[in-house]
Amino acid sequence: LAMTTSSAYPPPPPFYQLYKDYEQDPSSVPEPPPLIPLIDGKYVTFGTEHKTNELLPSLESHNARQLYPNGPNIDLKKDLRTLNRELQLHILELADILLERPSQYACRIEDISLILRNLHHLLNSLRPHQARATLIHMLESQIQRRKQAIEDIRQ
Repeated sequence: LAMTTSSAYPPPPPFYQLYKDYEQDPSSVPEPPPLIPLIDGKYVTFGTEHKTNELLPSLESHNARQLYPNGPNIDLKKDLRTLNRELQLHILELADILLERPSQYACRIEDISLILRNLHHLLNSLRPHQARATLIHMLESQIQRRKQAIEDIRQ
């Protein structure tokens, strides 16, 4: 039986040779690879075609009345609170109607459904901001972990 020897660590990747003259000439480092352009147009995921410029559809396209003001400078926090209070009020009214006049509950259910659609639409308009904030948080935590790893190595 012939025994083969193996290293405890794998060999370094071949691109390390590109940096062999770095100590003598730091400008000899190769240029970074080009950035990948953003996907523009359409792409297919799991057999479904998607557009990259999809916008949030309006409530009117779903046959729902918009209960908050429209415009670029709306206060989302205030509007969400207002809709939440209105939802609570309508649910309490629904409870009263179910106790006193159970046959007239359908109108209140439609009102609650409209408020929930508006709340859902407002929350969906915040998704891009949430995605950016999540990405920033992830990148900051990665930077922190790498700085900590560098500090540990130095010690």
